[in-house]
Amino acid sequence: MIKNLLVSALFLLLLSGCQSTLMEPSANQAQTNAGAGQSQVVFIRSAFIAKAIQASVYDITSGTPAFIGIVSNDSKVSYMTSPGEHMFMVVGESADFLKATVLEGKTYYTVVSPRMGFWKARFSMHPVRNDASAKFKYDSKDFKEMLADSQFVKGGAKAEQWALKNANSISSKMNKYLPEWKLKAADKKQAATIEVMDHM
Repeated sequence: MIKNLLVSALFLLLLSGCQSTLMEPSANQAQTNAGAGQSQVVFIRSAFIAKAIQASVYDITSGTPAFIGIVSNDSKVSYMTSPGEHMFMVVGESADFLKATVLEGKTYYTVVSPRMGFWKARFSMHPVRNDASAKFKYDSKDFKEMLADSQFVKGGAKAEQWALKNANSISSKMNKYLPEWKLKAADKKQAATIEVMDHM
């Protein structure tokens, strides 16, 4: 038990810092559209607390975590993928999940939001919607400020090396927390689901 807690603490320490030293600023900071045969999901960070803790995000649609990037404060990561159904995971002290059904040529945003955990911080992902009753809305002042204050970042050799070194820990977190997510009430899972109409 103590060993596991120490491993978790070390894992979080590796992700600490106001900005990721593993990710690189993208040369093109303009919003791009998804191309033919593609859909785009952008992970953007909201940090009212735990600004110094970063979150790693993955596509786990295949059942094996595929590294997307590390989302730190004031950053956003663009992920081009195939249209259809996907499952995404965000990892901090624990893991949380986002289901998505995305359309070809469309761009979807999800907000990576921290909450306090036992050691440092845990993270959740929230879809940005066109629905006025949604927690995060495209036409809201808060989201527009989030877009303006953040920059696109991309992975590189350092980020990929980090993901490879931590692959076993990431898989363990997926195997531990995904069954719990699947047992959530329908309304809780729906709140963590990108629907086809939730594009920008």
